Amino acid sequence: MTSQSSRIIVTGAVRGQFPTLFKKISALHAKNAFSFAVVAGDFFRNPTEASSEDEENISSLISGKIDIPIPVYFVLGICPLPDRIVERLESNLGEVCTNLYFLGKRTSIKTSEGVTIVALGGSLDPAIIGVSKDKYPPFYNEDDAKALQEVKSADLLITNEWPSGIRNGSNFNFDGPGPVDHSCIADLCSSIKPKYHISTSATFYEREPFFHPPVEAAPDAYLITRFISLADLGNAQKSKWIYAFTLDSHAAPPVTIPTGTTASPLSFNSKKRLGAESAPFSTPAQDHDSGAYAHRRTDYRPSKRARRAPPPSLSECFFCMSSPTFSAHFIAAIGTHAYLATAKGPLTTADTFPSLGFPGHMLILPIAHAPTLAALKPPPPDCGSVVLEEMVRFRRALNTTLVDTGGGKLGSVTWEVSRTRGVHTHWQYLPVSAEMVRKGLVEAAFKTEAGSQGYPAFRVGDVGDGLSGGVQDFFRLIIWVPHSELSPPDEAAGHNEAAGEGGEDGGQSEAGEDVEMTKYGYVGKGNGANGKETSGTELHLFLPLDNSFRFDIQFGRIVMAKLLTLEDRKSWQDCSQTREDEVGDVEKFKHAFHPHDFTLET
Repeated sequence: MTSQSSRIIVTGAVRGQFPTLFKKISALHAKNAFSFAVVAGDFFRNPTEASSEDEENISSLISGKIDIPIPVYFVLGICPLPDRIVERLESNLGEVCTNLYFLGKRTSIKTSEGVTIVALGGSLDPAIIGVSKDKYPPFYNEDDAKALQEVKSADLLITNEWPSGIRNGSNFNFDGPGPVDHSCIADLCSSIKPKYHISTSATFYEREPFFHPPVEAAPDAYLITRFISLADLGNAQKSKWIYAFTLDSHAAPPVTIPTGTTASPLSFNSKKRLGAESAPFSTPAQDHDSGAYAHRRTDYRPSKRARRAPPPSLSECFFCMSSPTFSAHFIAAIGTHAYLATAKGPLTTADTFPSLGFPGHMLILPIAHAPTLAALKPPPPDCGSVVLEEMVRFRRALNTTLVDTGGGKLGSVTWEVSRTRGVHTHWQYLPVSAEMVRKGLVEAAFKTEAGSQGYPAFRVGDVGDGLSGGVQDFFRLIIWVPHSELSPPDEAAGHNEAAGEGGEDGGQSEAGEDVEMTKYGYVGKGNGANGKETSGTELHLFLPLDNSFRFDIQFGRIVMAKLLTLEDRKSWQDCSQTREDEVGDVEKFKHAFHPHDFTLET
C-alpha cells in the first residue's frame, strides 16, 4: 500500500447489530490497519421493532461505552432513525459518538485521507417536490440525485437502492429478489463516475468492473467503476455482508481498457439526452447522416430543412460509448482500439443461417469518434492504422467463428462507408453462403447494383485506412470465403477472373494508372484465443465517392437484402426486436465467439 492509499471496509445493513459490527472491525483493523469503514443501508433497527436491548445498545453508544477503533460513516436506509439518535446528531454536529458519523441523506464529503464520498440515502419518493430539506426522513427524490451530480467526481458512491440497468451486459448472476433500482441513480453514477459504487441487497452481488468512456476533456482516460452490493449483517443465507479493499484516490485512470471490464451498462436519462431508442447500432450505417450530409451531384441543392444542422457531435453519436444515446447491451467484445457489437435491426435472423443460431449481422467499430479511419489522431505513426489492425483482427476472428459454427459452408461480406463528412466510421459484417461467393454472385450483385445506380465502377485493392492511397471518401467491400477441399486456395483466389473492369489486370488507381488485380488471401494464426488456424481467400474492392453523384448510404444493406432474398428487411426500422431478444442474440453470439475472442487473452 502506498502512502496515498487507504484501506477501507464497507458493509451492508447492520439493523442494530452494531456491537457485533464493531468487534469485527476491531479484529480486522488489528491485522490490517484500516483507514475507515462505511455502512450502507440501515445502521439502526427500525424504531417500531426495537427491543429493550436495542435501546440499551443506543445508550451505550451515545455515552461512549462502545469502542470504535476507526472512523465509521453510515447513511440512511429504508427505516427512520431512532428519535434519540436524531436528537444526538442535532446537538453534536452529525456525530453520534467518537468515530461514528452520519453522512446524511444527500452528502458529499472528503475524508482526512483525501477520499471523496458521495451518499444518497433512503428510498425514492416521487411525491417530494424539489430538493429535500429534511436531513433525517429516509426518502429522497430525483432532484436530490441530480443535485449530487454537481460533485463531478467521487471515489465512493453509497446508495441504498440500485442504479437501473446495472446487470446489463454482465455474466454474473444475482441470486435473490430483484433489488429496487432507479434511473436517477444510474444517472448519478454515470455523471460522477465513482471508483466504487456500494449498495445493498438481500444477497451479495459484485458486478464486473465497467468503464466510463473518455470525455472530450480527458480523451485518453478510462474511468473504472466497481459496483458492489452487500447483504445484511447476520443474513440467513450467510451471504457476504462485509468487503474490504485498498483505494488510491490519487491514482491516474488507465489509458487502455483493462481486461475483464465491460462497457458501462447504465443509460443516462437526463433531459439533455436524445431519444435512447432512436437508432443506436442501426444497420443503415449512420442513418442520421444520409440526408444533409450524403454525397450529391454538384448541381443538387438541398432544401433549407436538409441544411439545418452539422453532423452529430461525439455526445450525440449513437456509436460513441460516452454518448447518452449509447446502448451498451449490443456490445459483444471490446479491444484496445475497437469494439464488436451486434447490429440493431439486423438484416439476417437466426433462421437465415440455422447453423449459427443467431443473426450474425455484426458491427466492427473504432472506439474513438471519427468519420474515417484516416481522420483518427494522432498523425503518423497513424492511429488509424493501429485501429485498422484491430478491426481486421476482429473480422478474421469472426471468420474463424463462421468456420466453427457454419461447418465451412459460410463466407462473409464486410463493407464500410468512409466519408470525411460522415459521423463515426464502422464496418458492417454479414455471413453469406460460401457457394455464392465461389460462384461470384456476391461480387456481381454489388457491381450490378452500382451500375444500375449510375455509380462508377468498383476498383480492386485494399484502401487500408485511406491514407496510403490518398483516398478517404470511399465504399469499402471485402468478400471472404474459407478454403475447402472442393476449392483449393489457387482456385478460390481466382474464382472470378473478371473482378476488375479489365479482368486480371483490371482496375485503376486514384491517379488513373493501371494496377494489377491482387487476390487477397491469408492463412492466419491467432484469429482466435485458441490459436486455431483458419484459411481463406478474400477479395478487396472499393468504390471512390465524390460530389459527381449521390451515394445511397444504405447501399451495402440493399445489395445484401436482394442477394439473400430479404428485401422486406432492407430497412433496419422494419426489423425491430425487443430488448430481451437483442440481449439474447448478443449472448448466443458471445458463446460462439468466445473461443476466438482475442480480447479475453491475458
